[in-house]
Amino acid sequence: MQYPEPIAKLIESYMKLPGIGNKTATRLAFYTIDMNEDDVTNFAKNLISARRDLHYCSVCGNITDEDPCEICRDTTRSQDMILVVEQPKDVMSMERMNDYHGLYHVLHGVLSPIEGKGPDDINIANLIKRLQKTPAKEVIIATNATPEGEATAMYISRLIKPVGIKVTRLAHGLSVGSDIEYADEMTLLKAVEGRQEI
Repeated sequence: MQYPEPIAKLIESYMKLPGIGNKTATRLAFYTIDMNEDDVTNFAKNLISARRDLHYCSVCGNITDEDPCEICRDTTRSQDMILVVEQPKDVMSMERMNDYHGLYHVLHGVLSPIEGKGPDDINIANLIKRLQKTPAKEVIIATNATPEGEATAMYISRLIKPVGIKVTRLAHGLSVGSDIEYADEMTLLKAVEGRQEI
């Protein structure tokens, strides 16, 4: 027996989310059907609002509803350090640590020849332009400890070092193959404290 079309379409929509398979999508679809109408309406409004009202900061590339973002506008943050991450969610992970008070730059990916992602496909050019205009003395590269993350870190380091800006990499308090998003605050703090020049 097949599900009625509205349920089938809802399941299909949930399956488009990363990490959601058929069983989880089906469970979420039936949960959604059991929600009261106001909650479903608010959920739908929030989805539309997030898609429509959020964009990337013109300075750092972080996700924001204002441009520049709150972090880039904060004059109390250290202007001489820029921490480079892969995705906007990594900024939030680092901010939870409450011990880093510099600026950020979001790459929106990493170099990956297998996926056809080169330097022009991620936010490296804007980082280089930004460094020409700012008093940054150190760039901390916080890409994930994966082969692609390492390759991206080395590539950025080779671009920046000749300009005379110190380039460091998060210490490997993060286990190889792990994502910053899932690390706890203490692991992130140790990684930042133990960063090394590359």
